[in-house]
This record gives sequence, C-alpha cells and structure tokens, in this order.
Amino acid sequence: MEAFLLSTGIVALAEIGDKTQLLAFCLAAQFRRPIPIVLGIFTATVANHAFAGAVGSFITGLMGPDVLRWVLGLSFLAMAAWILVPDEIDEDAQPTAKYGVFAATVIAFFLAEMGDKTQIATVALAARFDSLLAVVAGTTFGMMLANVPAVYLGKSVATKIPLKLVHGIAAAIFAAIGIATLLGAGAGLGV
Repeated sequence: MEAFLLSTGIVALAEIGDKTQLLAFCLAAQFRRPIPIVLGIFTATVANHAFAGAVGSFITGLMGPDVLRWVLGLSFLAMAAWILVPDEIDEDAQPTAKYGVFAATVIAFFLAEMGDKTQIATVALAARFDSLLAVVAGTTFGMMLANVPAVYLGKSVATKIPLKLVHGIAAAIFAAIGIATLLGAGAGLGV
C-alpha cells in the first residue's frame, strides 16, 4: 500500500504544471470531447508507466543493494531539482484527430510522456519498491488525479493553482525520499 500511495502522491504533485498536463488542457480545448480524451490519457499512461516500471524493476535486478541505494538516492535528489524547472508545450505541435480523438490523445500523450519527469519517477519508484503493480497503479492514478480535472475544468482552474508551491512540495518529497534512501531507509527492502 505504501508503494501505491507514495507513487500516487508524488506523480500527482509532479504532474501539476507538467507538459503532459498542459497537453491535456490543449487536447480539451481543441477537441472538446472529454471522455475519449480521458480514456486516451489513461491508456497512454498505463502503457508508458508499465514500460517505465518494468525498466525500474529490471534495473533492481542488475545492481547490488549498495549501488542501487546510491543510484536511487541520487536519482530522487535529481528529480527534486528537475521538478522545479517549469515545462512548456509547443503550441505548433498540437495533435490532429485524423484517427479520432481517442487515438490522437493516446499517441500524443504517450509520446509527450517519454522521458518526462513522471516517467522517470516511475522508473525510480519501481526500482525502489518491490511491487511493480502497486507503483504502476499509483503513478497512473496520480496522473489521472492531475489530468482529469485539467480536461474537464480547463486552463481557468490551472491559473489559480500556485505552481511554485506545488512544485516546491513535490521537490521536497523527492528530496526527502532521496536523502532517506541514501541514509539507508528501505534497507530491509534490499535498497
């Protein structure tokens, strides 16, 4: 349960103001069909985060506990710094609905999520916790918590959220996990 809850919270906070959330705003404004957009976001996120989680689990098997602890600790600290860098989305790179709103959303969201903060966080979380399903479910739920309101409520709500505060909280959580990992928290888990 810890892996699910921590994954949900970290990704939900990290996603606020992220380029994929900005993409969700743009998709909603362009297509004005929330149900296929939400289903597309869900489908793309499950596929992307399942892949990322599998990579994280694979990495765990390659490294010894001491090396893994340092790699994960430093990765979480790097994520803490990276989360403070605001994202943008290229307005010219708007997806078109050539194959339908759902397909356009799946493709655009999957590609936008490649190498994104939340995908990298999923890799690190899957390496940290020995529960791939709980991590992928948690990161997917976190993405949906952040993006479904973006699809339904639009940019007007986003301008009322203090992004610096949210990013600061997310960065502090990543930093705390990184420091705790470097200090040996989770040693019983093999990390």
